[in-house]
Amino acid sequence: MHQVLRLVSRNLTATIDKPFLIWQIIFPLVYIFVAGYAYTSIIESVDVGIVAVDYPAFIASGMIGFNVMNSSLIAGTIIWSDRRNGMFEQILVGPFTRAHYIASNILTITMIGLMSAGIIFLASVLTVFSNAPISLPTIPYMVLGIILGSIFFGSLAIIVSIRMRSTESFQLTINTAFLFFAFVSTTFYPSQGVPDALGKAFFVNPLTYVVDIIRFGLFASSGPLLLLEAVTLGAASAVIFFVATLMLAKLNI
Repeated sequence: MHQVLRLVSRNLTATIDKPFLIWQIIFPLVYIFVAGYAYTSIIESVDVGIVAVDYPAFIASGMIGFNVMNSSLIAGTIIWSDRRNGMFEQILVGPFTRAHYIASNILTITMIGLMSAGIIFLASVLTVFSNAPISLPTIPYMVLGIILGSIFFGSLAIIVSIRMRSTESFQLTINTAFLFFAFVSTTFYPSQGVPDALGKAFFVNPLTYVVDIIRFGLFASSGPLLLLEAVTLGAASAVIFFVATLMLAKLNI
């Protein structure tokens, strides 16, 4: 565990800088307060399971899930940078194993996801969440959604970073995939009322499950598919984490 924490400290030091803080914290807050209130003129309230919330609260809860996905890009970027600069070999020569390495990457993005979620939540409590029915007993489900989302998207980013051979292909693949995940999901708008094909696409998107679990944690907004979404996301996260670990174990130094 000590080795994992040492690598986590190194990852945080290497990744947290001003541009990262702007993208991870400032951008979501600006989007919440600008787009959230701007769209209230056409979207007064949104049904979230059995609870109705106004659009700023809806988008704020969605941005927590969006940030989880965004922070997971760090896992792939770290591995890509380490391989390109020879740090991967240097780390494995030291008192670290590949298991330590992948565990530290997943733990890093989980910590960043939780921290950014905490900042968004605190900034929203007295503003966009002031009229929302926040449910303290179900908050642990929000944490669960963040952890499962970090594992899934972090493992996905690791797989892409291992498979891609150039910086351009890595960035193109990640950005294209994440663009689909972000906008074909319930992050920015509800699934009710969208065309059938788009609605079905929402529910093959793991970010939809992450966001729905987070919203349940915030608003206790249980829906008919919530349990299925949680089980599916947990199983998918376990499978993709196993695949990422297997690929990293076979990666040539």
